[in-house]
Amino acid sequence: MGWEHFTHGADIGVRGSGASPGAAFEQAALALTAVIADPARVAPRTAFDFACAAPDLELLLADWLNALIYAMATRGVLFGRFEVRIDGGSLKAKAWGEPLDRARHQPAIEVKAATYTALSVARRDDGSWVAQCVVDV
Repeated sequence: MGWEHFTHGADIGVRGSGASPGAAFEQAALALTAVIADPARVAPRTAFDFACAAPDLELLLADWLNALIYAMATRGVLFGRFEVRIDGGSLKAKAWGEPLDRARHQPAIEVKAATYTALSVARRDDGSWVAQCVVDV
């Protein structure tokens, strides 16, 4: 279980895996943060609430990641810890983070959006879940 990046042309794929869809979404969010900066350097100082709804898990993942990207861009924060609950087509989440400190976080790149490229949320044969997509950088 965990997160990873995968290559995709000029963009970057983010992938999270976990015991449930919510856990996989949490790990995908960590992978998103890791595109920008080391998540271990982000202190969980402030909690932010998120809510999304979509007709399926794939679109819900894209909406979730785009909500995080929007919050990071408009609030000038990074997130390093996540708690996601999914009930049907609804997601409720908390993300903990802190204001971006360029000297300490050393942001590498700006993520513009989560895309539908390689968008997938699926249960693996071992019962775990994987959630992934390509993010536009």
